[in-house]
Amino acid sequence: MDIQILVVEDDETIRDMVKKFLSAEGYCVDVCSDGDEALEQFYNKRYHLVILDIMLPGMNGQELLKEFRKIHDTPVLMMTALDDDDNQLRAFTNEADDYVVKPFSMRILLKRAEALLRRGGALKKEIIAGKLTLYPLAYKAEYDGADIGLAPKEFDILLLLALSKGNVVTHETLLTKIWGYDFDGNEGIIHATMKRVRDKLPAGVIRTVKGVGYCLEAVGV
Repeated sequence: MDIQILVVEDDETIRDMVKKFLSAEGYCVDVCSDGDEALEQFYNKRYHLVILDIMLPGMNGQELLKEFRKIHDTPVLMMTALDDDDNQLRAFTNEADDYVVKPFSMRILLKRAEALLRRGGALKKEIIAGKLTLYPLAYKAEYDGADIGLAPKEFDILLLLALSKGNVVTHETLLTKIWGYDFDGNEGIIHATMKRVRDKLPAGVIRTVKGVGYCLEAVGV
């Protein structure tokens, strides 16, 4: 699985330096120089991590973070010269995941980024939920030691359910996280894809919460 990172920074030197460093570590990095462009990019592509400046042309980083959170809970690392408590507290209130102040060490930035990627499951070599084992980097899944042949979207759904740790994942969350914010279809595609996933697992592993969404049942985990 290619790990996708979006860097939003108006300073060309910093932007290029961060992209070069992260790309050298094997990550796929897109960059934006203003808030409006970043919001459009975020709508159109799924990212595993966003690195976000606050002082941007167009929509500023704090407002952009609010918009991101309406769409997705992608980890967001704030990267800014604003080191005062008010901006940091506001960022965390807006659900930022971490905050690094310029100037910073590229190695420290990398470690902070990788900590968020691990927390989100993107860097985990395996995710175990009872008898279910998922390998995100290989897009492979096993149940009770037996391989489950999953298409990419099917794997993404099962991974999302596993990371939710028994909590219900709503239809809206599935649509935005798996198919994207601008998907033109309806919930029917969720039900059809979920049926294919269920057909590859023992009965009862995935529970339907009628009118709401799905979750992994305790019998399956």
